[in-house]
Amino acid sequence: MEIHEILQPLDFAVVGLYLITLIGIGYWVSFKKKRDANENLFLAGNTLGWPSIGFTMWGTNVGPSMLIASASIGYTTGVVAGNFAWYAFIFIFLLAVVFAPRYLGARVQTLPEFMGKRFGNSTQNILAWYTIVTVLISWLSLTLFAGGILIRQILDLPLWLSVIILILIAAFFTIAGGLKAIAYTNVFQMVLLILVSLVLTLTGLYKVGGIGELIAQTPGEYWNLLLPADDPNYPWIAIALGYPVMGVWFWCTDQSMVQSVLGAKNLKEGQLGANFTGWLKILDVALFIIPGIICFVLFPDLDNPDEAYMTMVTKLFPVGMTGLVMAVLIAALVSTIDSALNALSTVFTMDIYVKKYKPEATQKQIVTIGRVVTVLGAVIAIFLTLAIDSIKGLNLFDVFQSILGFIAPPMSVVFLFGVLWKKTTTRAANTVLLFGTILSLGVGVLYLWVFPNAEYGFWPHFLLLSFYIFVFLAVLIVVISYSERNRKDLYVSTLDYGAIPKLPSKVKWLWIALIIVMVGMYVVFNGN
Repeated sequence: MEIHEILQPLDFAVVGLYLITLIGIGYWVSFKKKRDANENLFLAGNTLGWPSIGFTMWGTNVGPSMLIASASIGYTTGVVAGNFAWYAFIFIFLLAVVFAPRYLGARVQTLPEFMGKRFGNSTQNILAWYTIVTVLISWLSLTLFAGGILIRQILDLPLWLSVIILILIAAFFTIAGGLKAIAYTNVFQMVLLILVSLVLTLTGLYKVGGIGELIAQTPGEYWNLLLPADDPNYPWIAIALGYPVMGVWFWCTDQSMVQSVLGAKNLKEGQLGANFTGWLKILDVALFIIPGIICFVLFPDLDNPDEAYMTMVTKLFPVGMTGLVMAVLIAALVSTIDSALNALSTVFTMDIYVKKYKPEATQKQIVTIGRVVTVLGAVIAIFLTLAIDSIKGLNLFDVFQSILGFIAPPMSVVFLFGVLWKKTTTRAANTVLLFGTILSLGVGVLYLWVFPNAEYGFWPHFLLLSFYIFVFLAVLIVVISYSERNRKDLYVSTLDYGAIPKLPSKVKWLWIALIIVMVGMYVVFNGN
């Protein structure tokens, strides 16, 4: 039976009421709340405190594709996919203590602007376009594809119409209220998402007979984060070496993720916000993966593991509550899409329009261009989403992770060496960004479409591929930089972020606590 056939009128009423409430909050923040005429629409006037930053970063990261795919992977393999949530704390820590002090100290609005000061205009231009393409593919199109499928299941609409409905709601917040409207609605949405997912997990545990019974009825390896090196799906060596490449790019250099830290009131709030995101990531396993494991025990005969999350919702929740879950999934979608649209708009407006074409632009002109770009980005994303819909037979979770893995290496190399090694030259950075991107995405296309791994068994794991490309590009950037060390015309960095302040005591102790908890988690979830 289709999901839309199970839903009752009360469920649809709850979805409608929720969306009206959400739009009401966005409208209030955007139009009714007094705002300084010169307030920065993109960075929320640098007014964000740590709760908004934490919820926004986590909310941007948590989409329905993640909920549905995480439950699916929980159903088939257990907690191993939790590495993509729990291993992240190292790179969120890197953002807080290494990158955020430099970004905020340099007073930049975008990460291409930061690297432009480090390497010059050519690098800023390359990075601006790189970021725009990345946001369009990895954030907007893949998220819209997953969301469009969800809306299609709920409302029985064609995919193109589902996608347009989603993007209209998301674009409303981005165009009207910028980052502040996104941050306000994200806090509301993420609190509800936690509550609904927690109720689903607890209800499932009650049906199974408790945690002990759940463990007893599942294979022992379902509770291991680190699987043997010969495991076909997630060998520990692939995760240990490959995830850091993705982690540095995703958490430290991606405009969509870092945007809310750039909008912090001050560095301490940004560091506390990043720390809060690290604590929120702990919830991912309990809220998104364990429902899949519970579903494996309660409903072991599913034809499609991708249906695990929705099976749990429709079988365990009463009428009305099912509608609320649908609403929260839609909200999580909107959260990811509007953050991505805002990042796209910021980078194009500040790094291309203002930097290259109209340096004297007024704040009003900047906001207008930002809104036009949001609309254009939304339209392009719709067409890219429909193109993705033509690809068949791919596991959504692995496609998502592998695409991120193939996008990540050039950015990770350029930012790590640009920030941490003063001898890195402009030509070396630009070569890695241009040649490295062609190489990385070229390998990705071969792996995913031309000689797909499912048919051709010669490929290493996609995370190992990402690591090998990273190592090659790291060697390349060092060789080119050294070959240019005697040139007299090298670009001299204009980057000035002042003295890096010491970690405030509160920030330091919260990070120490999080690191201890995370190491403890890896000890508990291993050797089963």
